[in-house]
Amino acid sequence: MSERAIDDDDEDPYRPIRVGDPASAVDAPKWGLLLLRFMRIVALFWIIQGLLHWRLVISPQQSIFEAMPRNAAFAIIFFAVLDIVAGVGLWLATPWGGVLWLLIASAQIFVTLSMPGFFVGGYVLIAVNAILIIIYFALTFEAGRDDDAQKLYEKRRRRKEENEAEPKVGRRPPWAAKK
Repeated sequence: MSERAIDDDDEDPYRPIRVGDPASAVDAPKWGLLLLRFMRIVALFWIIQGLLHWRLVISPQQSIFEAMPRNAAFAIIFFAVLDIVAGVGLWLATPWGGVLWLLIASAQIFVTLSMPGFFVGGYVLIAVNAILIIIYFALTFEAGRDDDAQKLYEKRRRRKEENEAEPKVGRRPPWAAKK
């Protein structure tokens, strides 16, 4: 039995859910662009959030280690540094930026649950972080599918051009078995 490529015409993984012309995959929404815009918007919020944490570290009259419990002071410094790094990684749309942001968003959820009152918003912050994470995963999934569909379209276009360049005499029909 011969091996078949996953993106072969008769093995199109999206064919059962595709309606109409396969060329319509090119006209589909550009999920990668939507993901990039989402990452940049979230990056702006995370950089602002990091700067607000730095304001707490730099501007008080006395050291944060004297004014608050040690674990709260360490959490402020942790988020001050990593919020900005995650924001820069998201802005640059790097894979490590998305991973670091997921880590920081999860850490925010954990800190909000373990130290109520640490973040303004409390459970609303947990809901916002959860919604942002779900949107991020959905956009990442769709961007991957969009890329697969684009590759499949390009392969079909090249195959069609090759078939048009070949003489039509002696050609087998597409449904006929290969020799």
